[in-house]
Amino acid sequence: MPRTRAIAYCRVSTDKQADKGQSLAVQRARVRAYADLYEIEVVEIIEDAGESAKSLHRPGLQRALMMLANGEADALLVSKLDRLTRSVRDLDDLIRRFFSESSGVALLSVAEMIDTRSASGRLVLNVLASVSQWEREAIGERTAAALAFKKSNGEYTGGRVPFGYRLSDDGVHVVEDTHEQTVIREARLRRLRGWSLRKVGRSLAADGFVSRKGTTLGAKQVARLLEAH
Repeated sequence: MPRTRAIAYCRVSTDKQADKGQSLAVQRARVRAYADLYEIEVVEIIEDAGESAKSLHRPGLQRALMMLANGEADALLVSKLDRLTRSVRDLDDLIRRFFSESSGVALLSVAEMIDTRSASGRLVLNVLASVSQWEREAIGERTAAALAFKKSNGEYTGGRVPFGYRLSDDGVHVVEDTHEQTVIREARLRRLRGWSLRKVGRSLAADGFVSRKGTTLGAKQVARLLEAH
């Protein structure tokens, strides 16, 4: 039976990862040891140094995938799955495009003991992808629930604080800003007199009522201020 030909792929985001057991040298040693153990022929070791896993558009990875597509190897070997990608969506895309059962190309990962040449290996990979997807969605649900609870209690949840309000001294709750509420009240009264938006802004500035940046409120700013209140 012919030996599986594999392209080994290694990646680090920064040089500091050498301190966390993810240096290129460590990854090279791991994939070589794995290849020797399972009698896999390493065609080439391709590396991406200083490349994030947020995208698949990395020079080394794209070259490795091109070699797989051209039939220059039968498998892609990584020391750990997150060296390939941290994105569930990208992993799913790679599986469909390159590592499906019908493609004849395998994905091998040392740390997770993934070998998609077998049915059990494909099952493990799919389970990991599903668990990762569940974890991401669960985190999203918990975050949304926490923000909704904070909002219901009048707590600050991020974003720009509307004109007329400010953060409390503890930086948690949004409370009325007395000065800005006065600006809003004066703007409304002057508008009721039939003044144009521009005239309202100029008259407010003359009385010391200006924007947060210390400038005269323009017509559009006055309009937005009145529409919001």
